[in-house]
Amino acid sequence: MRAVAGPHFEEVLAAARDGQEWAWAAMFGDLAGPLFGYLRAQGSRDPEDLLSEVFLQVARNLRTFTGTEAGFRSWVFTVAHSRIIDERRRRRRHPVDPVASIADLVPAQDDITSGAALDAVMSDGVEAILQRLAPAQRDVLLLRIVAGLTVPEVAALVRRSEGAVKALQRRGLDELRRRFDLEGIPR
Repeated sequence: MRAVAGPHFEEVLAAARDGQEWAWAAMFGDLAGPLFGYLRAQGSRDPEDLLSEVFLQVARNLRTFTGTEAGFRSWVFTVAHSRIIDERRRRRRHPVDPVASIADLVPAQDDITSGAALDAVMSDGVEAILQRLAPAQRDVLLLRIVAGLTVPEVAALVRRSEGAVKALQRRGLDELRRRFDLEGIPR
């Protein structure tokens, strides 16, 4: 996982708190791709919109954050995870007709960020296989691999023991290997 600012994290964080555009650009540039991939792989209907919501929440609460760069990354993915849960609840309360609009079928030509993020995160075949995993396995794998969180960070986020997270990760990876072999996807 790439660092937000490496040895200059405290400086970037302080500048972002002061509203410095360059600091926000640095944070967004380093976190947007992995966050977008995580949100998309979690089945978000509009991962770009959800990504915006995550960064708005981060901006609102940045002054309350204290900790290290690893803690910051974990905190941002915790916000993203909460937004995914909120979206799932909204979907259950307000189901929509699955008819796609033409805008959903044709990607925007100037959407370079999401295109690059999609290419970097996963192919459609891998995404389809991820969607067939048990939700708990998918959550753990995405938080560990895409978000780059540690086992203790994932355990706290999904409210399970570290042992349970390790078991879910192991079973999820075993299931991915099995499905990759069945579908002929190179590893």
